[in-house]
Amino acid sequence: MGVTVYGIANCDSVKKVRLWLDAQRVVYTFHDYKKQGVHEPELRRWVAAKGWQIVLNRKGTTWRALDDAVKAGVVSDASAIAVMLASASTIKRPVVTFGDTIIVGVDFAALAAL
Repeated sequence: MGVTVYGIANCDSVKKVRLWLDAQRVVYTFHDYKKQGVHEPELRRWVAAKGWQIVLNRKGTTWRALDDAVKAGVVSDASAIAVMLASASTIKRPVVTFGDTIIVGVDFAALAAL
């Protein structure tokens, strides 16, 4: 059980976290949504721990490009998970896990606590 960074390789937020982890000499595995997809059980774990409102990125270009009816239909864990599974780019990045610890977004204080 080690540190895993989930995200998209060319995302600036993911790059910042990966550079910080490298500078701290933290060994981690990188899981690229674009190449490896999103594992539904893991996504469900994040949503259960943090809430769909935190895990779903409603500020990004992918979210803004979605049909208004789809966006209006996101009102629960299940509907948010369905959107995130259909389009991994709607997941806030990065998500860093270490055992039961889940960090969503760039949070260097939380990373330092690992």
